[in-house]
Amino acid sequence: MDFAYTPKVEQLREKLTAFMEEHILPNEATYIHQHETAPDRWQPVPIVEQLKPVAREAGLWNLFLPHSDRGPGMTNLEYAPLAEIMGRVPWSSEVFNCSAPDTGNMETIDRYGTEAQKRQWLDPLLAGEIRSCFAMTEPDVASSDATNIQTRIERDGDHYVINGRKWWSSGAGDPRCAIFIVMGKTAPDGEDKYRQQSMILVPRGTPGLTIKRMLPVFGFDDAPHGHAELLFENVRVPAENILLGEGRGFEIAQGRLGPGRIHHCMRAIGLAERSLEMMCRRALVRKPFGKPLADQGVTIERIAQSRILIDQARLLTLHAAWRMDTVGNKVAKAEIAEIKVAAPAMACQVVDWAIQMHGAAGVTEDFPLAYFYKIARTLRIVDGPDEVHRHQLGRLELAKYKARRNEAEGAAAAAPRPAH
Repeated sequence: MDFAYTPKVEQLREKLTAFMEEHILPNEATYIHQHETAPDRWQPVPIVEQLKPVAREAGLWNLFLPHSDRGPGMTNLEYAPLAEIMGRVPWSSEVFNCSAPDTGNMETIDRYGTEAQKRQWLDPLLAGEIRSCFAMTEPDVASSDATNIQTRIERDGDHYVINGRKWWSSGAGDPRCAIFIVMGKTAPDGEDKYRQQSMILVPRGTPGLTIKRMLPVFGFDDAPHGHAELLFENVRVPAENILLGEGRGFEIAQGRLGPGRIHHCMRAIGLAERSLEMMCRRALVRKPFGKPLADQGVTIERIAQSRILIDQARLLTLHAAWRMDTVGNKVAKAEIAEIKVAAPAMACQVVDWAIQMHGAAGVTEDFPLAYFYKIARTLRIVDGPDEVHRHQLGRLELAKYKARRNEAEGAAAAAPRPAH
């Protein structure tokens, strides 16, 4: 395996890094000021909207969409280093039309939608004209096991009727959110628990769809994006809004979440890289007890360990991306599980050390580290908690040895016995 960047990726990395240095990093304070002083914080932030046409003109638009004639055709491995660069500033991904959950939703409609669904929803999403929401998690069940979901999607003539509750439905707070991808059960009593679920497209404004509340994370409401609790009460949509067909929801979810985990992990690595940079700069200028923090043994140790942890996570994530590109998401499930545990845990640790290096300033909004920690810690739950991925990974590892043991026992049983 060769993780060297192709000339195309190297060129995009250089362009993206230059754009970040020229347009994103100098406008971090502008973003905060515009957001905090806006009459309505749930409206788009002006600086983001101003930078979008600049990014598009620079050829830095919709970089994420792999294997599609509607996107640049980049592989997961090619996109990964670009996601890392964007991850250095959490709001920057939207400038390039590469932010969650839109990336995953666009890939879902591109891979599983009909041509009519693509024209109606995918094309305006790719153009940045609208935004979207993914509604899967529910408050009344352990949603880490998606077979538990209770939302019902019932056929009624030429329509489906949806009833249920969802929460942590990211993107619902944005006034530009025009479409919800909703997962529910069309066959709750089906014998195959992985064929009970379906996904369906629900336009915003459909009668019966209510945003009950927006949910803050560690005190951050993530406006104007936000995470909503949704109520579906006899929500009626046309039958042609179903994605791929009844009983295909679990299959779609697995196809959607694989690339999304690459994106999340690489953005977390970018976030950690920036935290390490801040840690090093802080260590060189702060002088407690008469000498710089950089001269303290514990500081040197943490900086070194941060470098090791970041590089380990990056290589692990690039390996997972390469496996997804070469053998597919399903076969690469072990590698995907590995990075989903490793990258957020790494980011949590590195950001925590960076906060400690900044002292009291680290937990204020004078630096982005508190917000970084919120992102990193939340990622240990998003797209499946650590425990679920470890459980899956452990079972996959044990399965190798069970198979070998069964083969050995079978060979021993088939071997001729010596005559007495």
